[in-house]
Amino acid sequence: MTISDVLQRNVEEVLPSKKGLEQLAKGRKIRLYLGVDPTSPYMHLGHAVVLRKLREFQELGHEVVLLFGTFTAQIGDPSGRDKAREPLSEKEIKRNMATYKKQAGKILDLARITIQRNGDWLSRLKPRDFLKISSFFTAAQLLERDMFQNRIKKGGEVWMNELLYPLMQGYDSVAMDVDLEVGGTDQTFNMLVGRRLQKAYRNKEKFVLTVPLLLGLDGRKMSKSYGNTVNILDVPQDMYGKIMSMKDELIPHYFEFCADVSPKEAEGLAPRDAKAKLAKQIVAMYHGEKAAEKAQQEFERVFRKKQAPSTIKSAEVSGKSVKLSDLLVQVGLADSKSEARRLVLQKGVKVEEIVQEDPERVIRVKKGMVVQKGKREFRKIK
Repeated sequence: MTISDVLQRNVEEVLPSKKGLEQLAKGRKIRLYLGVDPTSPYMHLGHAVVLRKLREFQELGHEVVLLFGTFTAQIGDPSGRDKAREPLSEKEIKRNMATYKKQAGKILDLARITIQRNGDWLSRLKPRDFLKISSFFTAAQLLERDMFQNRIKKGGEVWMNELLYPLMQGYDSVAMDVDLEVGGTDQTFNMLVGRRLQKAYRNKEKFVLTVPLLLGLDGRKMSKSYGNTVNILDVPQDMYGKIMSMKDELIPHYFEFCADVSPKEAEGLAPRDAKAKLAKQIVAMYHGEKAAEKAQQEFERVFRKKQAPSTIKSAEVSGKSVKLSDLLVQVGLADSKSEARRLVLQKGVKVEEIVQEDPERVIRVKKGMVVQKGKREFRKIK
């Protein structure tokens, strides 16, 4: 693989020019980075698209930095949002990023990367530092973003901390003195702020490389709130089943961005067969060939032969009678009561094979009882 290959495949745009970055990377080792705000405990296949691009640079001998946004996560990236994010505490951020290194290690060679946390420098900035950073931008430039204009038209609020977010992310480029930042197309504005600051502070060219955004399984933006993600740490059976549930029109999209095989290999296949080929390939990438084979067999067992899974995770429940929403949280089928309520109201929960409709229903807990979420996730009460 050459730098020309890296800058061609699965690349949306290179700014200010692809030719300039190619010449720089041919001439010397460059320092590049990806920033990830730990707003969730999970990295998904959308993150993996960017991580895979970092791996390509890594294999060419360039210096890769993986940055965890321990400071910026406390502000919350406003990109693409119609309202401000709820602020996260330091405790929540620490909990969310507990396995980030492990997740990134599924793709990157951790022995050859540097891990940074932007709280190490952003938390030490003084008022005069903030004034200097902000002096390179006008209020109009920060407000011109589409989501802010849409909010204003609808009478919504744009908060000062949201305006400061791209300035803080941009300063990361200065603090780490990078040559290149890599991210999804939704990060273009933020990354260009870093380009401008790098020029202002160091009189240095910083390149920006964007990769296309991976759509969620239902065709919408990939988001945990939509329940349409495939997480890097999903167990093989869940990962396989999720991919099999995707919309048919997304098959070429996932072959192109998530797998190491050409989309042409899906041509002529029935959608179900194409998904099975894709699912097995992706599971093998993150869990190995044996796990992928087992996941495929398990899927056939449960969804084609309509049999119960050969193994079901067990879970303990405190109390003999528990509200259904609390039960789902306790057995690990929902992260919160609000998510549990949503699942039940969408008729996505079964208890002993009976569809549940009332999240407030009190369930009499029995040993061996099976609770099911959707088509793929089961728990057996100890």
